[in-house]
Amino acid sequence: QVQLVESGGGLVQAGGSLRLSCAASGRTFSGYTMVWFRRAPGKERDFVAAVFWSAGSTYYADSVKGRFTISRDKAKNTVYLQMNSLEPEDTAVYYCAARPSQVAARTPAGYNYWGQGTQVTVSS
Repeated sequence: QVQLVESGGGLVQAGGSLRLSCAASGRTFSGYTMVWFRRAPGKERDFVAAVFWSAGSTYYADSVKGRFTISRDKAKNTVYLQMNSLEPEDTAVYYCAARPSQVAARTPAGYNYWGQGTQVTVSS
């Protein structure tokens, strides 16, 4: 069974950094797209970033471009989200998700597997 487990969330001051991890297990992920979504209080889940497991190509939401970096470590079956220059508007629960396709959908309905999320809180 595919499992995704996020970690690394916490409380950080504006301008600070956090590194989120998504530990993936249950199969090999060749041909998969791995993504991060986030849900801010009172809002729907929004796309943050995506990486193709095999090729390593990345895509970002405009709101995080230049501040966040998504990457994957194939040997460790782990996806990372390095978040720099954090702002209070980045406060949200961050979710790791995956789909068995190399087309990166930007809507939650396009993804088969989800983690439980990790809370990121940015104070002003």
